[in-house]
Amino acid sequence: MADQPEKGLMRWVTTTNHKDIGTLYLLFSLTMFFVAGFLALIMRTELSSPYLMIISPLTYNQLVTSHGLIMIFGAIMPALAGFANWQIPMMIGAADMAFPRLNNWSFWLLPFATFMLMSPYFLNGPPADMGWTFYAPLSTTYGPPGTDAMIFGIHMLGISSILASINIIATILNLRAPGMTLMNMPMFVWSWLVTAFLILAIMPILAGTVTMMLTDRHFGTSFFNAAGGGSPLLFEHLFWFFGHPEVYVLALPVFGIISEIIPAFSRKPLFGATSMIYAIGGIAIMSFVVWVHHMFTTGVHLGTQIFFMYTTMIVAVPTGVKVFNWMGTMYKGSITLEPPMKFAVGFVYLFTLGGLTGVMLAIVPADYQYHATYFVVGHFHYVVVAGLYLGLVAGAYFWVPKWTGRMYSFKVADWHFWLTLISSNITFFPMLLVGLAGMPRRIPDYNLQFTDFNQIATIGAFMFGISQILFVICMYQAIKTGPKAKKIIWDGAKGLEWTLDTPLPYHTFEKPPKVTGKTYV
Repeated sequence: MADQPEKGLMRWVTTTNHKDIGTLYLLFSLTMFFVAGFLALIMRTELSSPYLMIISPLTYNQLVTSHGLIMIFGAIMPALAGFANWQIPMMIGAADMAFPRLNNWSFWLLPFATFMLMSPYFLNGPPADMGWTFYAPLSTTYGPPGTDAMIFGIHMLGISSILASINIIATILNLRAPGMTLMNMPMFVWSWLVTAFLILAIMPILAGTVTMMLTDRHFGTSFFNAAGGGSPLLFEHLFWFFGHPEVYVLALPVFGIISEIIPAFSRKPLFGATSMIYAIGGIAIMSFVVWVHHMFTTGVHLGTQIFFMYTTMIVAVPTGVKVFNWMGTMYKGSITLEPPMKFAVGFVYLFTLGGLTGVMLAIVPADYQYHATYFVVGHFHYVVVAGLYLGLVAGAYFWVPKWTGRMYSFKVADWHFWLTLISSNITFFPMLLVGLAGMPRRIPDYNLQFTDFNQIATIGAFMFGISQILFVICMYQAIKTGPKAKKIIWDGAKGLEWTLDTPLPYHTFEKPPKVTGKTYV
């Protein structure tokens, strides 16, 4: 007798279905987003007034560390993996991911890894308190016992990412529908193919770095200890050789999401699709040769500074290609502003603003002024929160009705968009201004002249956090209570209708393949 499918809780624990696992990734991501956001609101409360001291400086540093690591590894990356699990098999005509059981394992490593990161809070730690970059010797010589839990948690998160990337690469390269060439793949699939190779390249670097930290802490080595012949700067080189490509690991899949949404609501094919693919590859390659721009103030040679300054600015070229391609797609298009399109356009605006502040940081003399100030915090959050988060929400509003067959309230989604757009700027733009005025980052207290802008940023942060409840309401409607979606959810680009029954979504290329049944020809 055939095995009966599991039901209830065990269905979700043992599932190998790519849609179930994608759902688990997205729900876990949303949970961790609110956890990390709660930690951020505690920090913003502390910064709402100078000399407030509702938490100790040590606790503040612990919150900075946990907020950054959970938001990057526990919220954003799982969200991207959730979209990948849902969409990649459907977009390429595959029945499932290449390795379904590995897919299950990749997800279930995440909750335990995240618990490991947060366990010192529940086990009388004390938690790691050296910032999300955990520089040596703060982490090796002076790090509290919770640093070891952080190291093991990062190892588990890295294993999860590597396994998921192997699965994605194998799926894309081997399970495409007959007749679908690489250049005919949707842009979202292309973005994830490049991202998966990026992850395979950089995660072992992070794993090696934290292993060297562990041996420095407990086994008498001196990789990062100058007294033993090592160098703390070696840690910075290793970390940022991982860290800067990691930014593009977060960004490239969101670029793919936006490249699917804008053509759909512009009723036009994606402008310059081939150049977009080359831009994705160019960004990935260039991301490996710019890491020293995080280290201009460490005393590196002047010639080295100049080289990395120019290579950093060159990265703006393929990124600019993508922005102009999106703008070219919208130009003279039959644009309608449903919630996914609003969030996509908001992403283009805010991500471009964040990118321009990055070009400012790339200029060596300017970086000496901006480095270690709140300007860097504002830049990073404009890219990751105000930019990438809007792209992720756009993808959810775009695809969830196709996944569930139900629609959410456009009115609630519109309120969510405007409150998110306004509050994110109220939160992060003052950070740029106080940074230009010289306010250091990672401090729980500050001089009186920074009070007004910090109070504005705190108000914006609470507005931003509370407004995300509207997103939860919309997703609940789309899953449980909303009206049934029409057979044609959104108008497809170039007349190719995207329906609930269509196994493969529309394409955004100049010469899309014809669809015959379930096979591309």
